Amino acid sequence: MPYFDAASAAPLHPVARQALLASLDEGWADPARLYREGRRARLLLDAAREAAAEAVGCRPDELVFTPSGTRAVHAGISGALAGRRRVGQGLVVSAVEHSSVLHAAERHAASGGSVTEVPVGRSGAVDAAAFAAALAAGDSGTALACLQSANHEVGTEQPVAEVAEACRAAGVPLLVDAAQSLGWGPVEGGWSLLAASAHKWGGPAGVGLLAVRKGVRFAPQGPSDERESGRAPGFENLPAIVAAAASLRAVRAEAAAEAARLRVLVDRIRARVPELVPDVEVVGDPVRRLPHLVTFSCLYVDGETLLHELDREGFSVSSGSSCTSSTLTPSHVLRAMGVLSEGNVRVSLPAGTAEEDVDRFLDVLPGVVAGVRERLGAPAAPAAAPAAAAGSLVVDALGRRCPVPVIELAKVIGDVPVGGTVTVLADDAAARLDIPAWCEMRGQEYVGEEPSARGGVAYVVRRVA
Repeated sequence: MPYFDAASAAPLHPVARQALLASLDEGWADPARLYREGRRARLLLDAAREAAAEAVGCRPDELVFTPSGTRAVHAGISGALAGRRRVGQGLVVSAVEHSSVLHAAERHAASGGSVTEVPVGRSGAVDAAAFAAALAAGDSGTALACLQSANHEVGTEQPVAEVAEACRAAGVPLLVDAAQSLGWGPVEGGWSLLAASAHKWGGPAGVGLLAVRKGVRFAPQGPSDERESGRAPGFENLPAIVAAAASLRAVRAEAAAEAARLRVLVDRIRARVPELVPDVEVVGDPVRRLPHLVTFSCLYVDGETLLHELDREGFSVSSGSSCTSSTLTPSHVLRAMGVLSEGNVRVSLPAGTAEEDVDRFLDVLPGVVAGVRERLGAPAAPAAAPAAAAGSLVVDALGRRCPVPVIELAKVIGDVPVGGTVTVLADDAAARLDIPAWCEMRGQEYVGEEPSARGGVAYVVRRVA
């Protein structure tokens, strides 16, 4: 069964498995003890730290291991903010950061700090000049900035080097979430802190790493002990740490060749999906992106049903559609980009993905999408306007979830003449993204939104094509 969700968790690398099993026998003792078993464990821990630091591009004494990538992010943000509280309480983040960063930002704001969110374009990338301007904005003084190296949902690479230079000029440390990219190569630029997670590159779950450059003011928050420089208290999971470092070194050795091979397969998906499936938007930067990840959204499709149908065909993929989320809202990444969210599919290929599996995915996808659309009653083609068309229509889609509001809009747009309007009443958060995206894809004019006396929001579309 092809597994196409490596961005969530990559399969355990064979080197990680071997190292894990070997260190279970050799690394079970307390590395803080001076007897021979403890010294053996300390040697393993020191070797793992050196290997990880070499891959990150920092000194071994600048890197600590944490129980997860999320803990690394939270510890990095809280420690850097506390260390620079005399400078100010401002935190600058991009609008598409991982939820671990945004949750930490919410907590900082709730405790009295200020948070500036830098928007992104339709490709998902921040503008380095806009980020630099955000560093100087606000009255509370910027203590820390956060920017991911590459986006976890659409694969877009961020201009980390340019932003790091702006941070250096402003005297603000930059924390980089490198979870998605570290397995492919080091993060360029003068970053100050870096966080990552082993299960993203084929290491075992439950191991994160946090690097803090020398000279960065840092005050660990919460109870601490003598382990991991006081930044990650508690007994180290040494077998998992050894496996994580070993697998990081192994995937880096394979990265260049595997990236080139997977990029060809992803390019095939990016090119073929719009040819095979009508009404599809491929999102994310087509050039500055991770080599193994592609995301596309399908009009008139329920994302949850689409994922279930692909699973029945043997393909494991993920989605940022509101239909597949417990919050019933589109992914914050798609929302910040302003792109179509319904029927969203993220394909992230693990190392070793066979070309035949990608070809079979492309063979299966058109029929799966067509089947879901047929069950939802989606229009097969835009309708022509009748001879005597109404000048305006109202579609009541209140209480109906994506993609129904857009389907109902598509069904009646042909019932108004060119210049006429359709008003869609909807209370699904996805409509705010998907109706404007439908207009752009169909060549119609999105007039805007206004409150509805019947509840929800009234979205107004003018027919121009």
